[in-house]
Amino acid sequence: MKLSFRLLVLYSALMGGASVSQAADAAPALNPNLPTIFIAGDSTAQVGEPNAVGWGKMFGDYFDLTKVNIANRAIGGRSSRTFVSEGRWDKIAADLKPGDVVLIQFGQNDGAERNGERIARGSIDGLGEETDEIDNKVTKQHEIVHTFGWYMRKMIDEAKAKGALPVVVTLTVRNLWKDGHVERGAGQYNTWDRQLAESEKVPFVDLTKVVANHYEQIGRIATNAFFPRDHVHTDEDGARLNAYYVVSGLKGLREQSIIRTLSLSGRMVPTAVPSDVWVPTQPPPRGGGGNDTFAKWLNLPEIADPKLPTVFLIGDSTVRNGRGNGYDGQFGWGDPLETYFYPSKANVLNRAVGGTGVRTFQAQWKNILPLVKSGDVVLIQFGHNDNGPRGPLKGIGEETEERDDAAKQGKETVHTFGWYLRSYIADIRAKGATPVLCTLVPRNNWTNGKITRTPDTHADWTRAVGKAENVGVVDLNEQIAVRYDALGQEATTALFADKTTHTTWAGAELSAQVVVEGLRALPKNPVAAFLRPGM
Repeated sequence: MKLSFRLLVLYSALMGGASVSQAADAAPALNPNLPTIFIAGDSTAQVGEPNAVGWGKMFGDYFDLTKVNIANRAIGGRSSRTFVSEGRWDKIAADLKPGDVVLIQFGQNDGAERNGERIARGSIDGLGEETDEIDNKVTKQHEIVHTFGWYMRKMIDEAKAKGALPVVVTLTVRNLWKDGHVERGAGQYNTWDRQLAESEKVPFVDLTKVVANHYEQIGRIATNAFFPRDHVHTDEDGARLNAYYVVSGLKGLREQSIIRTLSLSGRMVPTAVPSDVWVPTQPPPRGGGGNDTFAKWLNLPEIADPKLPTVFLIGDSTVRNGRGNGYDGQFGWGDPLETYFYPSKANVLNRAVGGTGVRTFQAQWKNILPLVKSGDVVLIQFGHNDNGPRGPLKGIGEETEERDDAAKQGKETVHTFGWYLRSYIADIRAKGATPVLCTLVPRNNWTNGKITRTPDTHADWTRAVGKAENVGVVDLNEQIAVRYDALGQEATTALFADKTTHTTWAGAELSAQVVVEGLRALPKNPVAAFLRPGM
C-alpha cells in the first residue's frame, strides 16, 4: 500500500508541471496580478528539512502557478499565539487582497508551556475570552495571553476584512497509536476548529480525519516509514500525502476561485466527501437567473482545460443544488459524477441551476452554448420544475401559447416540453457535440410498496423525444426507481435530505452511479473514452 501511494504521488507530481519545492525554496515575489493562497501554520506545514518536511512544500505542485501565487508563511515552533505575537500574522494581513485565500492551521504547539523558562508559546484552552497577564520569561516582555479561539478569530476576522477567504484546517496526524488506531489530533483543537468555522461562518477542512483514515488503512508499519525522525514530522512522501489531502478538502469546498487555479495533478486529486469539510451556506438571494448577484452566488464552475472535450450537465436542483456545496445537506447527482471521469481526458462541467425547467433554463443556456464545441457531450435532465405558470405546455407537439412576460414587459411564445428539448438537441448538434437525454430522477413517493411512476408526463415525453430524434436516453426515472424499490421505503427515505425531492450525498452517489451505468449501456456511449474503468 505504501509503495502504491509513493507511485501515485510521484505520478501526480510529474503531471503537475512546475515544482512547488523550487517555488517555495526560492521564495519568489508575489505576482500582484494573481490571487494568492497563503499558508499560516507551524512546522508541519513549513518547507522544512530532510526527514521533517511540511506539506506546504508540496502544496503548489497541485496548482497552476501561472494562475495563482502560493505563499507558504508557516514556520516551525509557532502556536496560534506566537504566530500573532511575533508579528508573523501581521505580515500576511498586510499582503492580503480581495480574492486571496488563507489556510490557517494551528494547535500542535498551543498546548505547550504558557510561560516557561525556555518555552512560552501556549495559548489558553478553548474559544472563550479568558486572558492571562504575564511577564514573558522568554521574550522579557509584558504580555496578555488569550485563548486559542481568540487568536484564531483574530486571523479569521482580519482576513475577512481584507476581502480574503480564510479556511480553517485541522492538524496533521501524529504517529501515535493505541489499540490499532492512530491518534486523531492532539487535545481538542480539531473540535475547536470545527466550532470556530461554524460560528465564524468560514470553510473548514478536516485534514486530521482523512489522513488518519489513510494511515489506518495502510497500517502502522507502513505509516512508520513516513516518520523517520519523530512522531510529529514526516518525510517528503508523508508531506505530499498531507498536501494531497489538503487539496482534496479544498476541492470539497467547491469554491471556484480555488478550483480554477488547480494544475492537472490538482484536478486528478479526488474531491473530499462532504463529511470531511464544512462550508458556510445561506439561502440564495431573491432574484432570478438573469440577476447578477444571484449568478455570482451560484458559484458556477468553469471549464478547467479548454483543450479537452467537455461533458456538460444541464438541468435543475436534482443535478446541482444551490451553490453545489450541500446547503441543507442537499446534493444533486452531478456533484459526485466527476469522480467517474479522468480529468486528464475530459472536463465535467455541472451548470445545472436549481429552480429551472426546460423553458426557464434558456436564460442560462445562452451563456453555456458558446462554450460548447465539437466533441463535447451535453447531458440534459428536466421535468421537476416544468409544471404550472413557469412551465412549458404539456407534451411534445408543436402547440404554442402566448403568455405575458413580466421580465421583458411583453409577450412570450411558449412551446411544449418536447419542443424545448428538441431545441437544445438542435443547438448541440449544430456545434458538433452530442446530446444525451436523461429522464428526471424519481421523487420519494410510494404506492403499494413501490416508487410511484407517473405515465404520460415528463419521463415519457423525454423518452419519446429521444426516440424521435435518435438521441441516447439514460432512463434515470425508471432505473433509480428500481434501485429504490429494492432498498425499500425506509432505506430510500434515508437517502433524501428533504421529504421527496433532494438527495443527500449518499443519494446523489447512487444516482450518479445509475447515470454512468446508463451511459455505458447506450449503443453508442459518447463518453466511453473519458470514463474511469471499473467504476
